[in-house]
Amino acid sequence: MTTTPDLVPNKAASPDPAAPAESPPLSGTLGGERRGSVEQAALAVFIVLPFLALLAAVPLAWGWGVSWLDLGLLVAFYFIGCHGITVGFHRHFTHSAFKAKRPLRIALAIAGSLALEGPVVRWVADHRKHHQHSDAEGDPHSPWRYGESVPALLKGLWWAHTGWLFNVEQTPQHKYAPDLIKDPDVRRVSRQFVLWTAVSLLLPPLIGGLATWSWQGALTAFFWGSLVRVALLHHVTWSINSICHATGKQPFRSRDRSGNVWWLAVLSCGESWHNLHHADPTCARHGVDRGQLDSSARLIRWFEKAGWVYDVRWPKPERLAARRAPETPQANPGEAEPAKTA
Repeated sequence: MTTTPDLVPNKAASPDPAAPAESPPLSGTLGGERRGSVEQAALAVFIVLPFLALLAAVPLAWGWGVSWLDLGLLVAFYFIGCHGITVGFHRHFTHSAFKAKRPLRIALAIAGSLALEGPVVRWVADHRKHHQHSDAEGDPHSPWRYGESVPALLKGLWWAHTGWLFNVEQTPQHKYAPDLIKDPDVRRVSRQFVLWTAVSLLLPPLIGGLATWSWQGALTAFFWGSLVRVALLHHVTWSINSICHATGKQPFRSRDRSGNVWWLAVLSCGESWHNLHHADPTCARHGVDRGQLDSSARLIRWFEKAGWVYDVRWPKPERLAARRAPETPQANPGEAEPAKTA
């Protein structure tokens, strides 16, 4: 692993001078810029409880097994929430990698909310701030926050993975996500986060109970389809913040330390091809080289063919070549998709 100096202010990512500095929050923000004690406690519950379930899942599966119904609920709700985050919260709402028609736009906001990673406006504001200060001073979750020694990196990995979520100071949403605050549909879904949390947690046991017509079926569905699923998705998502900024290959030039981590690709729905994403944040596909599975890009392609999305920013060979590090081989031309409009 190469080393760089400790976190320093990133001049290339300095705030837009035209952006409001300390203007009052616009109508539609969720919460203030500091977490209250109740919110902190709720956050701890929604992190610790699913994680304990995830720890218990291995011995339970080994001793008693898991039914096909529970496994199906886990997988289905996992990938609905995962693609809601990757396609919706990330590539669409944060980076505008494509434009979506209103029904799909609302559906993506709801699907991402089912992942229980916070309201869409807050999620987008945090992520835009991360890109503005990536691995530099001001980054909400850089693993290099405390330095480069082994103890400092271990502490930084914990911070990037989970610790930053408990930071009292919050990203100003009116500064980083004013476009979403002004969107009545997105603002409504964001304000309804408690509702979508309840739906996400209670729908699997409802389906499990009705399918088996038993309380036991509802209970096991809640364990696997709700708790284990949420914990697994959380830690895969947080691994993009921690692992993918601490290690991985860097075939493209970026101003930070983002890397590609292949073994997270399937579970992260293509997000772990993180180096290209930071080299070209608005690109709709992150896995652009041969063999780089990116289910989020595939889903966007299907939406485009159905006419539900348009103005998709597919990678162009010349754009990739301009960003590729000199020592890395060129991508297979067949892997880069041409720019298309609906």
